[in-house]
Amino acid sequence: MTESQSMPLERSLPSDCYTSPSFFAQERERLFLREWFCVLREEDLPHPGDHRVVEVLGESVLVVRAKDGRLRAHYNVCPHRGTRLCGEDRELLGPSGVLPNGSIRCPYHAWTFGLDGRLLSAPHVAGVPEGIALYPIGVETWGGFVFVNLTPSEGPNLGQQLGRGVRRIARYPLQELRCARRSEYDVAANWKVLAENYNECYHCGPVHPELCEVVPAFRSKGGAGLDWEHGIPHREGATTFSFSGTTARAAFPGLSEEERTHHKGELFYPNLWLSLAADHVAAFTLWPLGPERTRIACDFLFHPGEIAKPGFDPEDAVSFWDLTNRQDWLICEEVQKGLRSRAHRFGYYAPMEDPSLDVRRFVEARLGPTD
Repeated sequence: MTESQSMPLERSLPSDCYTSPSFFAQERERLFLREWFCVLREEDLPHPGDHRVVEVLGESVLVVRAKDGRLRAHYNVCPHRGTRLCGEDRELLGPSGVLPNGSIRCPYHAWTFGLDGRLLSAPHVAGVPEGIALYPIGVETWGGFVFVNLTPSEGPNLGQQLGRGVRRIARYPLQELRCARRSEYDVAANWKVLAENYNECYHCGPVHPELCEVVPAFRSKGGAGLDWEHGIPHREGATTFSFSGTTARAAFPGLSEEERTHHKGELFYPNLWLSLAADHVAAFTLWPLGPERTRIACDFLFHPGEIAKPGFDPEDAVSFWDLTNRQDWLICEEVQKGLRSRAHRFGYYAPMEDPSLDVRRFVEARLGPTD
């Protein structure tokens, strides 16, 4: 028995933390609705008046680009009677939602608000009632990503929440990159199962043979001892995540020599993962839909200079990632099925899975001990 095999194994969260509706309800209220949650790229709202409606754990959120160029976010609810401001089917109603003149009109009684949330008019009401405005939501940006916080008066600022990972990938020009393709997946697994899987490479040898051909270190020693601070080296002659390990695209300007031949990955809790190659970034956002269902969006980000070149085609990266993603989602769905077994009360983390403990620590820091 080797030294690593003889080490005591840490326990995972109890199995019902991955399957229980009541535990998911606690996570929703005490975790997701009180953290900075990644919802968009800034490029999705390039002009004043542009807006998107996103659903965060059952709450409808309206994100707008205001006239001053700043991003604002509000609950998609009129404070007058609770009507949804922006909806899907409005053919039978008059002009409502975000209007071309840069205002937000409720479809029910035509109360109208500025993009900053201020009440501008209330028809047939003398004057504008004092103190009434749209319900505000915190909004901040980093690296071209847009984050919202549905309880902005509580918790850390965005920089504090993102932590040290920002420094480790500071040379990647995330702000400048543009999305050339998006893939979406509906996965029958708890968000923590997915995050724990992303956090370790113990599974890479059995589950990802194609990935390990490009990055052999992922299967060496069961994925132990990976140096995420400086990145994981590709095999000799490989520089990116594609089936050949090569690409015609140039490396991002400003990368270190090491970063031109290494892979880096960061998980920013609760819902943004970044996998960074020298020429592209796969940005994953997780949207928990229930205790055993998660929607995942994968945005493929490239330098605009490369996108503008004749013949630009992201398919080499997209097809490689799609295979890797589907392998991950399938094995995570098998984990989720096993977690429902009456025999399985908790799991264990092998020594090389220590980063997966971060998920347990993240949850218990907000919800308390789960044992």
